[in-house]
Order: sequence, then structure tokens, then C-alpha cells
Amino acid sequence: MTFSPALEARFEKLLNSYPPGRQRSAVVPMLLYAQDEIGCVTQELVEEVARRCGVTPLQVDEVIGYYSMLHRKPLGKYHVQVCTNIACQALGAEDLYEHASRTLCVGNREVTPDGLISLEEVECMGACSWAPAIQINYDFHHHVTPERFDRLMQALRDGVYEKERDTKFSNAVQPTEPA
Repeated sequence: MTFSPALEARFEKLLNSYPPGRQRSAVVPMLLYAQDEIGCVTQELVEEVARRCGVTPLQVDEVIGYYSMLHRKPLGKYHVQVCTNIACQALGAEDLYEHASRTLCVGNREVTPDGLISLEEVECMGACSWAPAIQINYDFHHHVTPERFDRLMQALRDGVYEKERDTKFSNAVQPTEPA
């Protein structure tokens, strides 16, 4: 399987960061990084990660079955997750999810016809104090109302989300790259 030079370098760094015999610890990050590049976890990817980490494809499949952030079918360019666990639910997340589904005309784990946005109802994002919360790819958004959701979706459609994320949507929390 062929990956970009940047992903190959990332894989090499990951595999070299674990002690000898512990490369299996790289399975989850390798799957996540590859999923970001190729769009989903394919059987070919499972076999490649298994080979590089010294585990069986079945062991990689078991990991995929456990972690909900790993997907076997392609997601939209922007994957929108709406938390509907108890804290978010108490503050309107069910209505927010229904609004999202109606607005995007898709159900859970479905992709808009243009492939731009996928929607997923998730259990907990660990953002209970800032409920209701959504995640767009790796960015968290807190205290999301239906109106705010609509503004976020319009920014995605207009192609201005990345530019406006840090100013207009100021509570977007972005992950940092580990050293």
C-alpha cells in the first residue's frame, strides 16, 4: 500500500518511538493517520498496519471494532459528531441532533450527497461542562445551539470554516501535535 511521504515519515517515527517488541502500540495512531489520508479503513490498510506492527489482521480488526472513531466506509470531508450523552442531552443535544439531521438531510453515519459532510451521534466527548458539544473533524465546539450549528455548516459549505474557525467560532478547540 502506498502512502504520502509525510505519512510514511509519521509511521516510521511512530514505530521507532516504541521499545522493541512493543510496535503493536502504534496500531491505533497508524489507523487514525491513514484514515485521515485515505478516507476510511480498508482491508488493505488493515493488512498493511498489521504487517508493520507485527500483529495479525484479526487483531487490527478487533481494534477497529472497539474504537468508534475508526470507520470502514468513507466519511464526508467534514465529519460532524453531536454528543447526546446525559449532560449534553439535558441541555438540548437531542433537539440539536434532530436539527442537524434535518438540516443536512442525512441520518446517523450518513454522508451528504456531495460528500462534504457526514453526521454521527456519539455518546460522550468529555465536554459536559460546555454542553451541548459537537466535533467537526478534530475541532470541538461548545455551547452549540441550532443557530450556531447552522452558521458552522454554512461556513463548511462556503469553504471559509478554516479561516473563520479561530475568530468567528472562537471556542473551537483544536488538538496539538505531540512532540
